[in-house]
Amino acid sequence: MASIKILTDKCIGCKICIGGCPFGAIAVEDKKARILDNCTLCGACVSSCKFKAIDLTKDEEVVAQDLSSYKGVWVFGEQKNGTPSSVALELLGEGSKLASQLSVPLSAVLMGSNMEETAKSLISYGADNVYVVDHPSLVNFNDESYSDIFVQLIKKYKPEIVLMGATTYGRSLAPRISSRLNTGLTADCTGLEIDPERRILLQTRPAFGGNLMATIICPNHRPQMSTVRPKVMKALEPDTGRKGEIIKPDVIISENVKINVKEVVSNLCEMVNLTEADIIVSAGRGIGDPKNIKYVEELAAVLGAAVGASRAVVDAGWIEYSHQVGQTGKTVGPKVYIACGISGAIQHLAGMSSSDTIIAINKNPEAPIFKVATFGIVGDVLEVVPALTAEFKKRMG
Repeated sequence: MASIKILTDKCIGCKICIGGCPFGAIAVEDKKARILDNCTLCGACVSSCKFKAIDLTKDEEVVAQDLSSYKGVWVFGEQKNGTPSSVALELLGEGSKLASQLSVPLSAVLMGSNMEETAKSLISYGADNVYVVDHPSLVNFNDESYSDIFVQLIKKYKPEIVLMGATTYGRSLAPRISSRLNTGLTADCTGLEIDPERRILLQTRPAFGGNLMATIICPNHRPQMSTVRPKVMKALEPDTGRKGEIIKPDVIISENVKINVKEVVSNLCEMVNLTEADIIVSAGRGIGDPKNIKYVEELAAVLGAAVGASRAVVDAGWIEYSHQVGQTGKTVGPKVYIACGISGAIQHLAGMSSSDTIIAINKNPEAPIFKVATFGIVGDVLEVVPALTAEFKKRMG
């Protein structure tokens, strides 16, 4: 088992190792370094110590297993009331590229009740096969029963890659599956590629608060699993004439489950529907006061847009979390994104930089948001936004 310890006879308390630890997991007390509980055993501190006072024992090297029987790319066909989620369609688009590079089929896994038409829809968006588990007990998402069925399917058909949306459903389902299969899972990916030489999935995601991008691999276990945020990938145009196979596998659907879904309700987050909006008008700290949110809402109403917000506005309690755009909120990719008084912190840009057109309004001409903006307006948001609203009302009747 991996472990780390300070060799007190060599440590002089110089504190150099503190700067070498990216997680702040070292403290110096009484001129001796001490490893804190949040240490991840990354080993960065070992190379920074000039006195060789840190001893890191690593786990034994993982013995590579025979992975040749694992073939194919799978996408979780997340749906609600028979309608596939946008992220499922986006992943089929991305999955088709990965499957093409690997020369393997692209499949979707669909669970629910009365899923025949939904399965045909997934084929039109790129799936070669759709594994359909259709049962009345699966009409509502249940992470316990869904994960149990998914694990059965993976063990039987052995896909090499499994992709899921980083949604409420996907973030609940994916960890359950990966832990039961003893395989890796990379969450919130923003990029997926294939290493052609090793035929492994390169999974890219933001790390260290979005300050750098990390590429993660899972070379020794299968399947390779990733969750991907909505609006990061692009869906293919549907082809209703496309042919594919609908497979209805034999699975055991347990009736003895600990989780029972009594009722499904639509909440505010769903009604805002930021991830589906073509136009988003977002408020930042630059609006100055919660009462000024109304200017953003008025512009959004005229444009038929959704209202978004930066984390600072949400943390201040000026608007509900369901409106938050960014690394800790929703990832969006509308046709038009209007940033009102948003400075452009990297965490916010991570959630909206894939927008087709970005219009930034900020009184600071040096604001980072202008570096990614398609059009920039330097001015007081409380003057510019009402003026835009009035002009749009005039032009749109």
